[in-house]
Amino acid sequence: MNGEKGAIELGDKKSYAGIPEAEFVDDVDSYMKRPENNSAVDEVLKKLDAQHAKYKFMEYNLLSKKKRLQNQVPELKRSLTMIEKLENQKEEFETQFLLSDQAFAKAKVPPTDTVCLWLGANVMLEYSLEDAKKLLTQNISAAEKNLGYVDHDLDFLRDQFTTTEVNMARVFNWDVKRRQAANAAAK
Repeated sequence: MNGEKGAIELGDKKSYAGIPEAEFVDDVDSYMKRPENNSAVDEVLKKLDAQHAKYKFMEYNLLSKKKRLQNQVPELKRSLTMIEKLENQKEEFETQFLLSDQAFAKAKVPPTDTVCLWLGANVMLEYSLEDAKKLLTQNISAAEKNLGYVDHDLDFLRDQFTTTEVNMARVFNWDVKRRQAANAAAK
């Protein structure tokens, strides 16, 4: 990931969300002889399919988180822009502000040193303009960093999908060859 925009240094960490790594089945014969597999192709394929379904569920959750973060960052940046405008404003001005998706209201805004910010969970706190600016800057940085982590985990998850699907195909093909050999020996 060196040189990529928003690259994250992981060290030995493969997933920030704790996504388990899929084992690549290189030698299907030895894999199927393991005690937990006991050459039961149907059981192994069910286990691999269940693992694939878990990865799909993780992907759904990560995509939801990514969408939420992608919406959050521009909203935080708009708030930061407004704080900067309030810092520079020395006299009363008239503006429009968003009430809901398509509804705006007019307001006269006097010079101020404080602003109220929604923190979530129906909580609003009053901050000085400087403190609000620091908080929003930290929140933007954290959201962008988390977005990088989510993107990394989605890439890692795609690799796990591929590995699991290849494993399923290898086990299935191993079983087909084994049956063909058994049928040829019986003739």
